[in-house]
Amino acid sequence: MDVITVTDLGIRFKMGKRRRSRTRDALVSWLGGLRNDHGGLRGLIAANQHGENEFWALRHVTLSVKQGETLGVIGRNGSGKSTLLRVIAGIYPPDEGKVSVRGEVSTLFSLGAGFQPELSGIDNIYLNGVLMGLSKKEIDAILDDIIDFAELGEFIHMPVKTYSTGMSSRLGFSIAMNVNKDIVLIDEIMGAGDAAFQEKAQERLNQIMGERTIVLVSHSMNTVRQSADHVIWLDKGQIAAQGEPKEIVQQYLDATSVQVTRAQTSARPERGPS
Repeated sequence: MDVITVTDLGIRFKMGKRRRSRTRDALVSWLGGLRNDHGGLRGLIAANQHGENEFWALRHVTLSVKQGETLGVIGRNGSGKSTLLRVIAGIYPPDEGKVSVRGEVSTLFSLGAGFQPELSGIDNIYLNGVLMGLSKKEIDAILDDIIDFAELGEFIHMPVKTYSTGMSSRLGFSIAMNVNKDIVLIDEIMGAGDAAFQEKAQERLNQIMGERTIVLVSHSMNTVRQSADHVIWLDKGQIAAQGEPKEIVQQYLDATSVQVTRAQTSARPERGPS
């Protein structure tokens, strides 16, 4: 049974307007007069002049996740991975298409995003639990498990603003893993923290795989290969490929390697005759 269904999804953001300068106006005017433009550059300039400053973070995205399946989502920075998770979590409504989610969602966005820095670790546990729909009694029942897993010691009573990035990630991961929801969304957390925490986090993830439905966004290709049943590769807001983890990861790595090699080659200074 499909618990997550995304059909022809589109998410559109409006870009902030920037104040125009005389220098920019002169440059645009000069560029607009270039010959052999064939409409491409002129069209872009005209669009900017008319205030068409929309950006599609996702477009024509269609996917499904079955109950108990782990979906891996990969792609370069800015490809729409985190936006997709926020749509599934119900934070962003679709501008196009439909999203259907059957079950309650536990979200873990990157490195403790959503924590209130002035509050202590314990206060943030209660705050995040309430935001996930738990009662105080339900949070009380899992509080010790969350604290034990996070291994923050006395820092659990300190404001989160005093935490290192690794400490915040440990607390965030512990909350998400111990809140018993049907669907777990994890964004970029598996590569954070020290080696011991990463191993512990992977073990905990392995324990719930098959029991809960997981959508895992990660730049760690090893994690995706080990954990995912199915992988989608997002590129510029669209699905470039999807399928078996090893195959899609390899396609992504091959494509990324070619782009990096070309960039390095073009940046290399030419050498004259010796």
